[in-house]
Amino acid sequence: MPDPRPDALIHDPDGGMERLVEIMRRLRDPETGCPWDLEQDFASIAPYTIEEAYEVADAIERAAWDELKGELGDLLFQSVYHAQMADEAGHFAFQDVVKTVSDKMVARHPHVFGDESREKSAEQQTADWERIKAAERAGKAERGTLDGVAAGLPALTRAIKLQNRAARVGFDWPSTGEVIDKIAEEARELVEARDQMTEAEVFEEFGDLLFVMANLARHLKIDPEGALRAANSKFTRRFRAIETALAARGKRPEDSDLAEMDALWNAAKAAEKQT
Repeated sequence: MPDPRPDALIHDPDGGMERLVEIMRRLRDPETGCPWDLEQDFASIAPYTIEEAYEVADAIERAAWDELKGELGDLLFQSVYHAQMADEAGHFAFQDVVKTVSDKMVARHPHVFGDESREKSAEQQTADWERIKAAERAGKAERGTLDGVAAGLPALTRAIKLQNRAARVGFDWPSTGEVIDKIAEEARELVEARDQMTEAEVFEEFGDLLFVMANLARHLKIDPEGALRAANSKFTRRFRAIETALAARGKRPEDSDLAEMDALWNAAKAAEKQT
C-alpha cells in the first residue's frame, strides 16, 4: 500500500523546506514524475539557474519586494533541483548542501561564531575572509592565484575577480591614472585593428579594451555589471520616450530618421535632468 505521508506533505502549506524537497523528488520519480523534469540534467538546468539569479537581481533593482519573494523561491528551487539530480547520481543530497554552506559560514565568521573579537574594521573582516578562502582553496589543491574563479561568471564580473586576485599579489596599477592611460592605448590599438587587422584581431583588441574598462571600474570601486545595467535602463527609458513622442506625431521609429530621433533623445535627456 502506498505511503500516504508524501502526498500529505506535498499538500501541506506549512510543510516548509521538507515539502519543497519532496515535491522535487516526486517530479523526478521515474514512474510517476513529470516527463519534462525527468529528461533534464545538470547542463540543461544550469541556464535556468543563471536566469533565476538575474531575475532576483532585477526584482531587487526595481525594489519589487512582492515579486522578490517569488523570485527567491524560484532560485531556491534551482538549488533543490540540482541537489535532487546529484542525489540520484549518488554524489550528495540536499542536506549535504545545507551542511556544507552552514559549515562554511561558521568557519568564515570566527568573529561571530568563534572566539575572535568583533572589534575589527570592515576592511580587516574582508582581509580575514579572503585569508580563510585562500586556505580553503589550498585545501582543494588550488595553488594558483587565479584558481577557483568560476569560468561561467558574467565576463565583467569575472574580470573584476581575476583582477582583484592579481592585485592581492601586487600585480596592479597603483592609481587610476595608469589605468586611464592604458584605456587610451587599447582604444588606439582597436582603431588600428579596425583599419588594418583581421576580424579575429579586432575581436581580441575589443576584449582587451573591455578588460581594462573593468579594471577602471575596480579602481573607482564601481560594479561594472551594475553600471552597465543602469546604462541599459537609461537607454530603454529614453528610447521609449522617443517612441512616445513619435506616436504623438502619428509616427513610429521606422517612419522617422536619426536627426529627429536624436533631437527627441536630447529632449528626453533634458527632461530627466529637470526632475
